[in-house]
Amino acid sequence: MTRVGNTDLVVSRLGLGTMSWGGAAPVGEAVAMLKAFTEAGGNLIDTAAAYGFGEVESLIGRLMARTIARDDLVIATKSGYVVRGGQRVIDNSPRTLLADLAGSLRRLGTDRVDLWQIHAWGDTPLEETLTAADEAVVRGMARYVGVSNFVGWQAARAHTWQQALSGAPVVSAQAEYSLLARRAELELIPYLIDARMGFFPWSSLGRGVLTGKYAHMTPAGSRGSDESMAWFVEQYSDAGSRKIVDAVRTAADGLGLMPVQVALIWVRDAPGVTSPLVGPRTLEQLLPLLSADALTLPDPVTQALDDVSGGANQAR
Repeated sequence: MTRVGNTDLVVSRLGLGTMSWGGAAPVGEAVAMLKAFTEAGGNLIDTAAAYGFGEVESLIGRLMARTIARDDLVIATKSGYVVRGGQRVIDNSPRTLLADLAGSLRRLGTDRVDLWQIHAWGDTPLEETLTAADEAVVRGMARYVGVSNFVGWQAARAHTWQQALSGAPVVSAQAEYSLLARRAELELIPYLIDARMGFFPWSSLGRGVLTGKYAHMTPAGSRGSDESMAWFVEQYSDAGSRKIVDAVRTAADGLGLMPVQVALIWVRDAPGVTSPLVGPRTLEQLLPLLSADALTLPDPVTQALDDVSGGANQAR
């Protein structure tokens, strides 16, 4: 377990992402994953109002009503993505954000979430957006607030604005971070470390590419084979990405581990990381991630992976 920044919010060192629940991850698999995750000591569940147009939150709510006690979970959700005219758009106006959060609470069957995050940077003036954060905390709808998909200067602006006005503190950020995506190290992570904020990397396994399953072909049933999701994986089909995947596979062979475990441990133990978020679609995919909890990488392996994926991590 670890604390989120300098708050009293305690979360597991691994977070369970739910974007694919009810779709690519059938309900039966979601139930099995949540049970295995909590039995292994996990408590952080990351979701969003936009996932499945609210259906994922409804599923989590049903599971809490039947199988998992609400207080055994730390629920993080996100607001700001809405559908208008058949298109998904970002609306960070206070009215929309608070309506989104109210809908999340209704679907989840709870009176508050532990961490409420602005899903993405938008066109609404930030000072207006953050009034919604203040109101959500004052009304007891959320214990803490964070941001998601903000780059370094955006997260810094949100955090310092709230500090200056003594508003509800922005305690955490989410961003893509893995051996295939290290941009967060340039500005975001150093700021989060300095400000004592939490950091939740998403796509910690390189959108599934770091599992090694795309090394020679695109497996049937994978995200890469799904016409609507192929773009999500194709970004990491270049020669540089393949070189990193090969290095992960070599490290895994030498350590007697699975590539997915090596990739996860590298992210989990990187400076500034609170809990990496993973989004397995089956219990079979989740179990190796849970078994990596007590594992670490030897320093030479970590350094070799740093080097092949872009250079030394300056925060180490």
